[in-house]
Amino acid sequence: MKEIERAAEIAGAWAAVSPATRAEVITGVADALDAAGPSLIEIADAETRLGTARLTGELARTTFQLRLLAAESGSFYDVRIDRADPAWPPGPRPELRRYRTAVGPVLVFAASNFPFAFSVAGGDTASAWVAGCPVVVKAHPGHPELSRRTAAILEEALGPWAAIFGLVEGEAVGVEALRHPAIAAAAFTGSVAGGLALARIAAERPVPIPFHGELGSVNPVIVLPGAARARAEVLATGYAGSLTLGNGQFCTNPGLVFVPSSGPFVDLVAGRLREIPDAPFLNDRIASGFDAGAERLAGIPGMREIVPGPGARLLEIDLADFVPDVAEECFGPLGVVVRYSRLSDVLPVLSALPGQLTTTVHALPEEAPEVEALRPVLADRSGRILWGGWPTGVAVTAAMQHGGPFPATTSPASTSVGTAAVERFLRPVSYQDWPSELLPEPLRDDNPWDVPQRFS
Repeated sequence: MKEIERAAEIAGAWAAVSPATRAEVITGVADALDAAGPSLIEIADAETRLGTARLTGELARTTFQLRLLAAESGSFYDVRIDRADPAWPPGPRPELRRYRTAVGPVLVFAASNFPFAFSVAGGDTASAWVAGCPVVVKAHPGHPELSRRTAAILEEALGPWAAIFGLVEGEAVGVEALRHPAIAAAAFTGSVAGGLALARIAAERPVPIPFHGELGSVNPVIVLPGAARARAEVLATGYAGSLTLGNGQFCTNPGLVFVPSSGPFVDLVAGRLREIPDAPFLNDRIASGFDAGAERLAGIPGMREIVPGPGARLLEIDLADFVPDVAEECFGPLGVVVRYSRLSDVLPVLSALPGQLTTTVHALPEEAPEVEALRPVLADRSGRILWGGWPTGVAVTAAMQHGGPFPATTSPASTSVGTAAVERFLRPVSYQDWPSELLPEPLRDDNPWDVPQRFS
């Protein structure tokens, strides 16, 4: 496959350039995308039904994250230098210098619901480039023309470094690319079924590779009794807005909410949902999948339909009737409300949930003792825990964690959003007693790339 072969040929050279040089190249890509913004947004709107306002914001996020990641000072190398120490217990310590270096060519599977930010020039591509890895993107069939146009802009903007990017299309081609011996890691955002199939291929290769898959999450929300009584109107409005944002087609959509058995929350949410106009799905396949998933959830014994659709849907079930299938993701604007009598009864249910990207707590300050018992469970089940907010909207920052225990992701120790996303595409190497002038630049005494170094 020529795209992968080109990537393999240039991988060593791209990994060997300084972070400053990479930053200049990547920032040039961001500038080119901004310049082509109007035409790209027009193509994206025609292919995805997302609307120009949403797409304008998403493109801005895409170029922002390219620049933010490119500006990293080299801290991701995680340089650690141990000076030789003959008195080190239990025996003399040699000089050891450890850093993280690029893994090699990365295969990125573009997502359907973010045609810019998780697609051709999205966060996976940006973080792999910053790590020093060339990227081959498998385009998503939901926006093929946009993928091709974006790829053309990237290749022109990259100039002499054009080989660090390649675009391929088609399901079979994507699988072939994943099996290619030159691919060193892969990143994926999509369904549980699709992600597991690809993860299996990555694991069963003659040389297995890391597969960073973001798969499924219902992002549970827990409303404590005091908050439910004092803030019912605000909570209902916030939940309805978060549930229907982007027509529910976000991986952080809050599909499961636990509320006290008494109170007006459900009726208030139902009223808000009925006021929100129906919105289009990304494509017909997602629309039909949503309908099938909604019917499946509605058929669970004990489940009650509060807002049956069309459009946004709201279901309700008592905690006593909760079964694991209630926590199955339905990609779209569907919420399941779980009524509980005692918060202590919710804890074992939360503990048994599959891994999540996020969990959220709404509570009053005086409910802190109850929250303290809840917090370890939520931390065990998710990568990001929110207080008093809603999970839709993922900030691109240094401290963001967009990942979680399986099946939220296949690699819970990493994130796909934020500056720490670069770490997915690096591996550690330690040099012992090497002459300084022969070491990689980040490990040298003169530190020509001026990266952070930690000594001991």
